[in-house]
Amino acid sequence: MAEKKMVEAITSRDEDFAQWYTDIVKKADLIDYSSVKGCMIIRPYGYAIWENMQKILDKMFKDTGHENVYMPMFISESLLNKEKDHVKGFAPEVAWVTHGGSEKLPERLCVRPTSETLFCEHYSNIVHSHRDLPKLYNQWCSVVRWEKTTRPFLRSREFLWQEGHTVHATPDEAIDETERMLNIYADFCEKSLNMPVIKGKKTESDKFAGAEATYAIEALMHDGKALQAGTSHYFGNGFAKAFDITYTSKENKLEYVYETSWGVSTRLIGAVIMSHGDDNGLVLPPAIAPVQVVIIPVNQHKDGVLEKAREIADRLKDKYRVKIDDSDNSPGWKFSEYEMKGVPLRLEVGPKDIENDQCVIVRRDNREKTFVKLDELEKNVEALLKAFADNIYNMAYDNMQRRTYNCTSMEEITRKLSESGDGFVHAMWCGDEACEDKVKEVTGVGSRCIPFEQKEISDKCVCCGKPAKHMVCWGKAY
Repeated sequence: MAEKKMVEAITSRDEDFAQWYTDIVKKADLIDYSSVKGCMIIRPYGYAIWENMQKILDKMFKDTGHENVYMPMFISESLLNKEKDHVKGFAPEVAWVTHGGSEKLPERLCVRPTSETLFCEHYSNIVHSHRDLPKLYNQWCSVVRWEKTTRPFLRSREFLWQEGHTVHATPDEAIDETERMLNIYADFCEKSLNMPVIKGKKTESDKFAGAEATYAIEALMHDGKALQAGTSHYFGNGFAKAFDITYTSKENKLEYVYETSWGVSTRLIGAVIMSHGDDNGLVLPPAIAPVQVVIIPVNQHKDGVLEKAREIADRLKDKYRVKIDDSDNSPGWKFSEYEMKGVPLRLEVGPKDIENDQCVIVRRDNREKTFVKLDELEKNVEALLKAFADNIYNMAYDNMQRRTYNCTSMEEITRKLSESGDGFVHAMWCGDEACEDKVKEVTGVGSRCIPFEQKEISDKCVCCGKPAKHMVCWGKAY
């Protein structure tokens, strides 16, 4: 028997995944559309999710020695042009300011698409000696990229993110930093977002403009499409040479610094929606849910019910994000509302529960009901939240495993995707960019990364049949 759909206003994700996603971001009060095309208003509930992500990540950064700074929003055209490969990569997406008030500016100003050039200019002014290194800086800000096709959280013309920019004395230190930050992102996604990821290195053609190497974490959404969840870049000393960032070494020699950059953005909210959501709305990981436990008083007009609900909230509020809904809406409406908003646990308490010194707790992921004695409340809430988080991770992991295909020819890639639907394709590659392009042209899947965990599926390139150098993870991507 099919499960009854509690929220009829949401398109089924299996019927139309794109419309399902749009329905959720609107109906769960995550965003509203702005009058400026391609820009979104992040509503309080959506912003609270981002604040929780930010809080967790910010602590992880500071625990590893990073400091927060803030750079200007504007970059002069001459400064942006100092690193030609970097500029070339971003040129199509740059928004320009040409006037200040009614006067034309003597030089155009770029609204930051990213802040490498600003950090480089600053580092060239403050780094002089080996004693000044390393510098481990991060900033939380918004950036602007003039995207042609936009979708809330996944791709918008202005979005929120953090961008780390560090400088080091040696290439080894910088490479270690690049890998450390990628691991922090992977831990955050898996432990806080309950979303499995693949860690790997981008191919030469897909690396960040101006970088020597780009590392990424890739996640698989419920529909089988990939989403790049975070990136970490090793710049070598290319930017340092362009911006003359030098230091005096212990041997009293003038040396160039080595740089990194790394970032994640509000597209992680889109990743959470598409990894865990269902036909009834959001399913939010407990670590980032604005409300972890919603308390619904049943027959709240009866003596003692609201008082008991408030007593329960007081017991839980020091450890969990708790809300009591004592509005005059019906319990059924409230159940649907908090299903839509993805609240992990719904706690119901009514006159009969009070008589039995218990409450009812319902999990959002599987709607499983548990009758909990009030003197065992705290330990049960903790256990249920953990079980919830473990279950949504396991479901996302099972989806990734089920949709990962090992292929040895382009014909097999096409057949697998046609028979089983989109997913990750693991196939061997010779390292030639022409073969990388040909695979995408013929099969529709592009290279996502060269996974750190390599398997030898065959010894031949999936495209040309020449000796293979790497196993590549391929996929269609958001």
